[in-house]
Amino acid sequence: MKKFLVASLILALFFVSCGTKRNTTLKNPNGRPNSSASSSSSSSSNKGTSTSGLDYIDRYKGIAIEEMNKYGIPASIKLAQALLESGNGNSYLATRANNHFGIKCGGTWNGKSVNRPDDTNNDCFRVYNDPEQSFRDHSQFLLRKRYENLFTLKKDDYKGWAKGLKAAGYATNPRYPELLIDLIERYNLQQYDRAEAPVEVIARVEKVEEVIEEKEVEEPQVPVEEIKKPVAMLIYEVKATDTMYSIARKYNVTVETIKQLNGLSSDAVTVGQLLVVSK
Repeated sequence: MKKFLVASLILALFFVSCGTKRNTTLKNPNGRPNSSASSSSSSSSNKGTSTSGLDYIDRYKGIAIEEMNKYGIPASIKLAQALLESGNGNSYLATRANNHFGIKCGGTWNGKSVNRPDDTNNDCFRVYNDPEQSFRDHSQFLLRKRYENLFTLKKDDYKGWAKGLKAAGYATNPRYPELLIDLIERYNLQQYDRAEAPVEVIARVEKVEEVIEEKEVEEPQVPVEEIKKPVAMLIYEVKATDTMYSIARKYNVTVETIKQLNGLSSDAVTVGQLLVVSK
């Protein structure tokens, strides 16, 4: 299996390298987006960012990049998932348990825990010493057979990762990939992702496969769902006649709840914008 994956990766990298000139990075050497990236950025920049979201990203981008360089999980993906799961760091689990990804107590966890309503009224969630430990444990959570194929993707392929997480069962909502991509492009999180040379990719994939194989032997056979329920958030696409208030009324939530779930500081919405309205 290991040799097959590495061989497939080498072939994929060969064909990708042939199109390098066509698939340039999002930024030029001066750090400014090229014309195609400017168009994408322009289309998403009007969806709004929030100060709390920007502060959150500034605080945790370092640990996200560190984990990306170890295992290949794009920093943009980790930050976008953390923003969603923790409500920009404002959720109960984030503030009281340093748990920024909602990971439950299953598997080999024997540390502190806290009970909160989720699948049942008394589900067990992990308590971390600090938020950085939560970010590292999120990487360990993904280092399982279920997500193995994701690690063959380039670590700057945030779109591939967003779609792959959904395909592997991380989220049940069919719009989850679009929501992650929307957040990444709204906050320009892709700027923290780093491309790899082919030889670096192969070395990283081999390292990740060894870790996954070791974990499979050492950890008890616990279904992923018992460790953490796949994200089942309800996502709404804004229509021309919608306002933040009308959307809140439609789903029987407050405007402030929607703003917090989506990291927004204003009530403004735009047509086609994806909003989390319930988790």
